[in-house]
Amino acid sequence: MCSCVRSSRALSPVLRPGLLLPQTGYRLAGRGLWTSPHCMAVGGDSTLLPLPSQARVVICGGGIVGSSVAFHLAKLGWTDIVLLEQGRLGAGTTRLCAGIVSVAKPISIECQMANYSNGLYRGLEEETGVKTGYVKTGSLCLAQNQDRFLSLKRLASRLKVMGISCNVIKPKEVAKLHPHVNIHDLVGALHLPGDSVVSPPDINHALAVAAAAHGVQILERTTVQQVLVEKGQVTAVETDRGSIECEYFVNCAGQWAYELGQASEVKVSIPLHGCEHFYLLTKPLQEPLPLDTPVLMDMDGRIYARPWQGGVLSGGFEKNPKPIFTEGRNQLEIQNMQEDWDHFEPMLSALLRRMPSLEAAEIHQLVNCPESFTPDMRCLMGETPGISGYYVLAGMNSSGLAFAGGAGKYLAEWMTYGYPTANVWPLDIKRFGNLQSSRTFLRHRVMEVMPLLYELKVPRWDFQTGRQLRTSPLYDRLDTQGARWMEKHGFERPKYFVPHGKDLLALDQSKTFYKPDWFDIVGSEVKCCKEAVCVIDMSSFTKFELSSTNDQALDLLQHLCANDLDVPVGHIVHTGMLNERGGYENDCSVVRVSKNSFFIVSPTDQQVHCWSWIKKHMPNDPHLHLEDVSWKYTALNLIGPRAMDVLAELSYVSMTPDHFPSMFCKEMSVGYANGIRVMSMTHTGEPGFMLYIPIEYALHVYNEVISVGQKYGIRNAGYYALRSLRIEKFFAFWGQDLDAFTTPLECGREFRVKFDTETDFMGREALLQQRQDGVFRRFVMLVLEDHDTELDLWPWWGEPVYRNGQLAGTTTSSAYSYTLERHVCLGFVSPPPGPEGLPTPITPDFINRGDYEVDIAGQRYPAKAKLYPFSSLFSQQKRRKEDMELSNLQGK
Repeated sequence: MCSCVRSSRALSPVLRPGLLLPQTGYRLAGRGLWTSPHCMAVGGDSTLLPLPSQARVVICGGGIVGSSVAFHLAKLGWTDIVLLEQGRLGAGTTRLCAGIVSVAKPISIECQMANYSNGLYRGLEEETGVKTGYVKTGSLCLAQNQDRFLSLKRLASRLKVMGISCNVIKPKEVAKLHPHVNIHDLVGALHLPGDSVVSPPDINHALAVAAAAHGVQILERTTVQQVLVEKGQVTAVETDRGSIECEYFVNCAGQWAYELGQASEVKVSIPLHGCEHFYLLTKPLQEPLPLDTPVLMDMDGRIYARPWQGGVLSGGFEKNPKPIFTEGRNQLEIQNMQEDWDHFEPMLSALLRRMPSLEAAEIHQLVNCPESFTPDMRCLMGETPGISGYYVLAGMNSSGLAFAGGAGKYLAEWMTYGYPTANVWPLDIKRFGNLQSSRTFLRHRVMEVMPLLYELKVPRWDFQTGRQLRTSPLYDRLDTQGARWMEKHGFERPKYFVPHGKDLLALDQSKTFYKPDWFDIVGSEVKCCKEAVCVIDMSSFTKFELSSTNDQALDLLQHLCANDLDVPVGHIVHTGMLNERGGYENDCSVVRVSKNSFFIVSPTDQQVHCWSWIKKHMPNDPHLHLEDVSWKYTALNLIGPRAMDVLAELSYVSMTPDHFPSMFCKEMSVGYANGIRVMSMTHTGEPGFMLYIPIEYALHVYNEVISVGQKYGIRNAGYYALRSLRIEKFFAFWGQDLDAFTTPLECGREFRVKFDTETDFMGREALLQQRQDGVFRRFVMLVLEDHDTELDLWPWWGEPVYRNGQLAGTTTSSAYSYTLERHVCLGFVSPPPGPEGLPTPITPDFINRGDYEVDIAGQRYPAKAKLYPFSSLFSQQKRRKEDMELSNLQGK
């Protein structure tokens, strides 16, 4: 096949991609990828239906994503739903989709969406009478090296927690399942027997038929021009055929979602960018490939392959993708993109290495179709910040078919109930801000993202493009001192500092699932935090100021926050902002700066979400003011027992606990700089202070701290040390351990809830009910007992936790504790259901009396579960060491 590519291409017109006729949208007979006629109109009528003057919700985009949203909204009882498509239903990217539905996805929520989609598509034909081409083929994820095999084993452990069938198998078993596969360079594979292939336009048509049966109006050849907004609320949609008044708008415009967001009166940031995606079709093989032949995913070879009409459909994710621009271009121009055999050559070679029998196959077509990608390889879902009623579901990163069913379900739930039935924060559009909307940034980032879809990703990997976008004023200074950087919400943050003389290149290129090369460096930073003093630049934290002329600011925070904010000026309160279910929407520290002014500090990636949450619940009061001051302050974290000596010398003020109690804040002079907000907290449980410094003073204060700190053994430290310190102290972190479904009662934070006051707050009723009914899961610390740090795989997050041999929960974060000299995992465990399948309240006895194991890539390691903070554990560890030293001394 390889040698005859160009000559075959010239010999037969069948090699040309299927085209849409410009006037009608009908495909040329026999030339399309899918033979179903259903990608045109639901009823087959080409006449335009009249445009309604109003609707409850307007959905833009008649591909499989938009059809899924319409279908699921209708299922939930919504009426007056209008679905608009600029061309023909399902004639966009959906028509050119490869048709693979696999649960082999990087994060759990994506696995759940794909699993739901698979089940939905399986039953659609029976529900609608529309043939969908559904075939349960299963799939094989191949591993050419041990690291890839380990990543597949970790995936298998995660899938088993969700009840998804999967098997880690040997190369010989691969050959039995797929006789055409060359197994000579394989070390193993993951078999997913439930995966399937479908006809995407038929699935789309079936969803549309089901939606129409529930009253959804579907209008083709209707282009949305802009969304009208008044006072932060969607009011209408303007199309090329007129306007539709509506309360809700859903942008499912795929590769045009970005332009549509920018075209509206109030611009909406939808960070995605299109790339060309190629796949090959062969004619039927001499011995036609059975329809139920497993799908192949050879990620090390960057290719996938599935059966197609007796032949093979094979594509991949190349190292050098080709971005496309969609500005001012219509659907036909984008979809009639040219073949590029030179560009496809590496993937063709990889296919022939994996399936040598295809050498004799005759080529049918090389398809070049557009796909949209996002800056972090995850789709965009949810309500946009600042505009009530404007929802987005787009940027599927070449998994639109696999995600559409589940994503449509979750978005419909979001619009109906205020939030989906699963934690979708990893997909929430509010994880991005305007800073990720630069076209140049997106173009460069997607050129990295597309190859990364099949790249081996080890713990703590970082994007390389779009960097140094947001930096602290100290960036250059820290960089020259050996800082190694990671990025969070576009902000550069130090991971650790490489000592002078270390091999920087080796450290930068170190990628492993085992003990990393920076282990000793981070250990030294942790030791310094505990014995002397370290300084960590934490400027990336989100910072807001809320103020009012009277009590409005206090009243708002008392309503939003679970903890009591009516405290004396200067006090710091750690609190959650809860939703009506009692789950954490935000976890923050709030300082009462003055009687009517508050300083709020939240995690870095909470900047957009937290702002949106507060603004959503703020009354329209001109005397109440919220300001994002994240850019105004540089934050330095001074950690360690000598931190008080450094600050005392710089401020000429005693910093002992008697003069500066814990969880207290005051403005001070540090060096020559005035107005520094100094807080007696470190986010680690260690002694020390946070300094919030106006940016113009940042370099001066840092230099003074380093200069004075020399005599106390000061050194720079990074976030890896911070992570180790906070995890060994049982500190939960929002986005990893806490989410919108986690309540304070489940993570041992009941003492941070103002139950003893009459003040009402969001989530109060749910927490009172939970306190009465009992807690059904509990946040615990798990200390690995029989785990060799040097030789064994390290835990990361998402590992299954077993109690007495039964699955009990999963880990949410982990780190090596240099104090305990063991790995510590944080996570949630639950008791098994009761006799009638109902949840069982969890008790301390259940936790303390179980035998626990943590599953890391299929290997189980015994662990001790703990419910209390670790100070007692540290003292036990110290006593054991002292006893050993004493016994050794006596032995001598």
